[in-house]
Amino acid sequence: STLSPPTLLYIMPLINHVHALQTQNIQKLLNQYSNTMIKTSSCIFSFFLLICFLVEVALGGTFDQEFDVTWGYGRVKILENGQLLTLSLDRSSGSGFKSKQQYMFAKIDMKIKLVPGNSAGTATTYYLSSVGSAHDEIDFEFLGNVSGEPYTLHTNVYAQGKGDREQQFYLWFDPTKDFHTYSILWNPRNIIFLVDGTPIRQYKNLEATNGIPYPKNQPMWLYSSLWNAEEWATRGGLVRTDWSKAPFIASYRNFNAQTSKNPIANSWLTQSLDNVGLARMKWVQKNYMIYNYCTDTRRFPQGFPHECTLN
Repeated sequence: STLSPPTLLYIMPLINHVHALQTQNIQKLLNQYSNTMIKTSSCIFSFFLLICFLVEVALGGTFDQEFDVTWGYGRVKILENGQLLTLSLDRSSGSGFKSKQQYMFAKIDMKIKLVPGNSAGTATTYYLSSVGSAHDEIDFEFLGNVSGEPYTLHTNVYAQGKGDREQQFYLWFDPTKDFHTYSILWNPRNIIFLVDGTPIRQYKNLEATNGIPYPKNQPMWLYSSLWNAEEWATRGGLVRTDWSKAPFIASYRNFNAQTSKNPIANSWLTQSLDNVGLARMKWVQKNYMIYNYCTDTRRFPQGFPHECTLN
């Protein structure tokens, strides 16, 4: 039977500390400005501009400001004054987009609503990546399924061109009914994958102490795409895409990127999991992890990768 997170685990704030600091700073500035504002037309207009500026800082830019379409141009729609983006997949083509800027360590959040109904054979990707044969990459991939069956959330970490660090999960909710927040926290200490603020995976920086490669030198772009992966995505390719259900549509909202250039306090730059975070992650891994490369004896008959005993 499906389990629900223990009540204790939801006592912790699901909104990250940096965003809280942003909100507090904005409110403080608005209060100070409001208390000293002279009631004239020009000051009221200036106050309005200040509000617009601060909201922009807190929420980030619109999709057309932050991203470029990379393929499937007619299948990418930016709606609601840039606040909503949709990707579409049909038999002819999928679609995708890429951030206009690169990130050298970041906390990335995106609300995504996945393809509903019979999504078998589809793959919705959301990941950071550099370029080249020795590239770094941090992956979320959502593998579709037939109606009524769960999505598979596939995660992976590449460092210096080498991946093969897959962990897969089911989710404890239906990701097609509403938007949910998927986050990548990447800093010099570790990489943390989060779903609605709950950590599901941690990959530590063990390069200096154990020689295990870690993404730390290459800036990365943020990518997302919706494409046909029916050769392998659903039950290893046994279940194919039902093209009569096309077009398949994935939707995106509320992109936010906290970077080292952000002038507001960067607590995420040194963040790792505390005891409560570790307990939440272990709960997810115990109840919803369906594949872990660190336990695959067929794949690694001579012994598991060294990081498996350390992460």
